[in-house]
Amino acid sequence: MRHYCRKNIGVWAWSYSHPLRAVSLGNGFPRLEDARLLTGRGTFVDDVVIPGTLHAAFVRSPVARGKIRSIDTSGAISLPGVQAILRGEDLAPLDLKLKSGHVTPMAGERIVPALATGEVLYVGDPVAIVIADDRYIAEDAAGLVVVDYEEETPVVTMADARTGARVHPDVEGNICSTMQIPADFGDVFETAAHVVSETIRHQRIAHSPMETRGILAALRGEQLLVHMATQGTHSIARDLIGILGRPDLDIRVISKDVGGAFGLKSRPWREEIAVIGAALLLGRPVKWIEDRYENLTTANQAREQEYRIKVAFDAEGLLLASHFEGEVNNGVYPHYPDSGAAAAIFLWAPYKIPRYGFRSDGLFTNTVGIAAYRGPWAMESLARETAIDIAARKMGIEPVELRRRNLVKAADLPHTTTIGMVLEDVTPSECLDQLLTKVDLAAFRKEQAEARKQGRYLGIGIATYVEPTAMTSHAPFASEIATVRIGPTGRVTAGLGTHSQGQGTQTTMAQIIADTLGVRIEEVTIVEDDSSATGYGGGAGGSRQAVAGGGAAMGASQMLLAKVKQVAAHLLNASPEAVRVEDGQVHVEGAPEMTRSLSEIAAVAYNEPKRLPEGMEAGLEINYRHQSPPVTFASAAHACVVEVCTETGRVNILRWVASEDCGVVIHPAVVEGQIAGGLAQAIGMVLLEDMPFDAQGNPAAATFKDYLLPSITDVPEIEFTHIVTPAKGLGGFRGVGEGGAIIGPPALINAIYDALSPFDVTCLDLPLSPSRLLDAIEKGSR
Repeated sequence: MRHYCRKNIGVWAWSYSHPLRAVSLGNGFPRLEDARLLTGRGTFVDDVVIPGTLHAAFVRSPVARGKIRSIDTSGAISLPGVQAILRGEDLAPLDLKLKSGHVTPMAGERIVPALATGEVLYVGDPVAIVIADDRYIAEDAAGLVVVDYEEETPVVTMADARTGARVHPDVEGNICSTMQIPADFGDVFETAAHVVSETIRHQRIAHSPMETRGILAALRGEQLLVHMATQGTHSIARDLIGILGRPDLDIRVISKDVGGAFGLKSRPWREEIAVIGAALLLGRPVKWIEDRYENLTTANQAREQEYRIKVAFDAEGLLLASHFEGEVNNGVYPHYPDSGAAAAIFLWAPYKIPRYGFRSDGLFTNTVGIAAYRGPWAMESLARETAIDIAARKMGIEPVELRRRNLVKAADLPHTTTIGMVLEDVTPSECLDQLLTKVDLAAFRKEQAEARKQGRYLGIGIATYVEPTAMTSHAPFASEIATVRIGPTGRVTAGLGTHSQGQGTQTTMAQIIADTLGVRIEEVTIVEDDSSATGYGGGAGGSRQAVAGGGAAMGASQMLLAKVKQVAAHLLNASPEAVRVEDGQVHVEGAPEMTRSLSEIAAVAYNEPKRLPEGMEAGLEINYRHQSPPVTFASAAHACVVEVCTETGRVNILRWVASEDCGVVIHPAVVEGQIAGGLAQAIGMVLLEDMPFDAQGNPAAATFKDYLLPSITDVPEIEFTHIVTPAKGLGGFRGVGEGGAIIGPPALINAIYDALSPFDVTCLDLPLSPSRLLDAIEKGSR
């Protein structure tokens, strides 16, 4: 059976019927995990079965704010099959310390209750957990719990937060986090030749992973076993140690296949902690699988930000200054208090600008708390790149030309940004140049002009960016582990701290190791799903896995290869420099008769240690902890072509071209799949997705009939082109996982407004639904 991966730049054909020989980085072949996942043989949390497991369902608040007068569980507890109903006070003896914040202390962090006690603060606030013999009984019983609420007026919007009651009594002004860097602008905004001021509003969105959240917790003697859909087993185990405060417990976290995460599954949160608490109190395994309604309306959400940007240019279109201010709706209990600082810090990173200052606030409201979402600082590209296009139209020049005049180029490196960030190897200008070899802008402008004569409105949007990846300056991600072992049979096993929710790390990490050691990729097993099986690692997040995990895998493999050469040279009476390993065979240059299989060398290393060089440790195993550079930047430029129907407001994406520099490419299909996945999310954010709340704080999109996700017909075939600038870290890799979701929205928005430029449309309120675009066209036509 043949399998194909189609791309605009070619077609690859592979066969499963032949062994996958040793591969080099940059080659494409079927991902190792695909056969399992595509045939329904994956193992997700709900597939895990432990005898005697009980099932959980939550009683949730129907009001956004109020006091809990009473909870009557008598009708529910009498239902056959119900084992327990736990309230907040029942969990109190466990002294759970779930925090809203990072591992290191930060402003705005607070203790978050697993279950509401005394008051509820958002619609869906978990009030009690019902434990029963199966999920059906638990759901029925949850519906029989009667809660009496004294309803209060909620704080729903960011405007409400500025003037309304305190969401948390100890927080004045509902400001949970603030970040600012002042600047002396003098009279630049009064004297500049061109000044652009715009406000952009990003709606709230839901993560919507294919697999919802899930957990199965079981107390096994002195071990707490946790099966959980997560982004990293070690980070969850670390968090649980702090939350539970139980040094007597051995906490083991297992996370097999995970159906998407996007930031939502980076932390154990209220429901997971309540399930663990129930398992500890009852002494029975307890499982909870979130349903889709819960996931949409009560799982932590993302974005909902408003930013105001002012930019000054001189008469030649060179940047003079910019001021940026904004607000982020954090909801009640955010995973991390977020002021939008990252967006503000990286706002002008790809551009040369003399003066820049900002202030951004995170606000508490009576809505679901926010969590990181793919590219959590994406507002920086959205605000900057849309402002540049608006400025270019006002100046009457091509937006590409305005970018070229201001982008950081290779000749400018190293470049220190206005706020002191040093860029040494970014390539946004070079990515733009490469993009324009694939996009004939002059030809498009002619086509656009002809289309307008026919009443058709075409537009092109271009955006550039640089993305910080694998930020080892952030404490949880400071280092990464790889333990690589060649067993006595010659098979390779690697224990890593990475973890896949679809990124293909089983393939890419095996590819790095196989390439470095000179073995076949099918002879490499990757273990990254069990906190007890590998050393501490940061898992997934911040586009770090290729940089940190790949660097660790390569470093360990290089050290192990050196040992193999030493052993082989000693056994074969050769010098280590003359030994090479290829396709699982150990060769000595100029002496083909001395060729041995790697398994023969490994068998001696394990079973006959006296034959090894004096002082050498038996076996073939290396444990290596890798530290990447503090920040590894990726760069990109994208172009999007659309047609907007001015009668219906519908946007049809005709073409999308991505020019990326993610350093050394490990597996082309994995890289491009990550970009395409992020672009699908970008299209959803710009055109479709929205999680609104009414004045009482009720979520108004409870199903996928109301919360619109992009379908296959909404996402075009992506054209890819790459430049390769090896990063300074080991392997030369750069992260790529979040780029599409960051650069995609401004590219699409710019294309839409380029198409609608005859109507002077400037609305920057997302999503750009057909009705919103029609309103903007009507207003612009007046």
